[in-house]
Amino acid sequence: MDIWKKLTGELVDIVEWLDDSRDTLVYRFERMANEIKYGAKLVVREGQVGVFINEGQLADVFKPGTYTLETKNIPILATLKGWKYGFNSPFKAEVYFVNTRQFTGLKWGTMNPIMMRDAEFGPVRLRAYGTYAMRVTDAGTLVKEIAGTNGRLTVDGLTDQIRNFIVSRFSEVLGEAKIPALDLAANYSEFGGTLAASMKPAVAQYGIELTALLIENISLPPEVEAALDTRTKMGVVGDLNRYTQFQTAEAMRDAAKNPGGMAGAGMGAGMGAGMGFAMAQQMAQSLGAANAPTAPPTSGPPPVPSQGTFFVAINGQQAGPFDRNALAAKAHSGELTPDVLVWKQGMPEWTKASSVAELAGMFEGPPPLPSR
Repeated sequence: MDIWKKLTGELVDIVEWLDDSRDTLVYRFERMANEIKYGAKLVVREGQVGVFINEGQLADVFKPGTYTLETKNIPILATLKGWKYGFNSPFKAEVYFVNTRQFTGLKWGTMNPIMMRDAEFGPVRLRAYGTYAMRVTDAGTLVKEIAGTNGRLTVDGLTDQIRNFIVSRFSEVLGEAKIPALDLAANYSEFGGTLAASMKPAVAQYGIELTALLIENISLPPEVEAALDTRTKMGVVGDLNRYTQFQTAEAMRDAAKNPGGMAGAGMGAGMGAGMGFAMAQQMAQSLGAANAPTAPPTSGPPPVPSQGTFFVAINGQQAGPFDRNALAAKAHSGELTPDVLVWKQGMPEWTKASSVAELAGMFEGPPPLPSR
């Protein structure tokens, strides 16, 4: 008996947790039948707290430090069933270590687009994603509300729920802010701070605090972004007439460099010369119109407005411009068919000649002869 007392007296029970992971929130200290020796040493390291649970009841929460587990250190244990056999006997209690360091780089994002009414674009669908950081502020609440009897709780056990909270509040804050979609990028920091503040009550019920919430991107649907790119291109082009002249000059240069791309070198050279002549004629007309003296006003009727001119795509090359009379002659000769593409200033894109109201009549045949 004396030898047994000596051995048991020299054996010191150490209750501690060395975290070898980067994602554990709660870890339960494992002991056979949850029996902890009276007088055992509890070691709680920085970034941890120790939570004692006895038969489902919270006994105490220990901050970082080294403790000797006795009645004077845990007064509440004196009233629990584990102590009814005497204070020198092992007591049964579950010890949970809770990680209180910050967990950073956690990701959130909208699984489905969020509808928003924008002042410029009208109803639009937005997607957003970012990162956040969190830490445990109330270990007892976390163990009771989330961990329960689980031996180990990782960050993944909370991220889905917190992401749902963030997305829900994001939709509300976005609607209340009424910030135009194009101005959201300039307000990411302010918007993220407002969102984090509105999240505090939701996560506090789990003993968690969001220490940071960052918005990395808020994006529009691909079709809206494509429309914005088109608008940007139009803004860069500026004067459409000058842009057309530039494109014509580029096409003429390419044709001169590669005359064999058409039906023979002579045709390539002729087409290049024709395009150069057409461009020169157009520029001369523009300069002449700019330098022509202004005619004095007359009492007669105003002059007949000039007919619009069209560019024509012939054999894959741009030709023109041609007025309506010239196009009528080409239609009569068969060179201009209903499927030939034409374009003039003001048209959004090249269009079949038969689809242009001004030219459609050129392809209509004579009416049938009256029956006798």
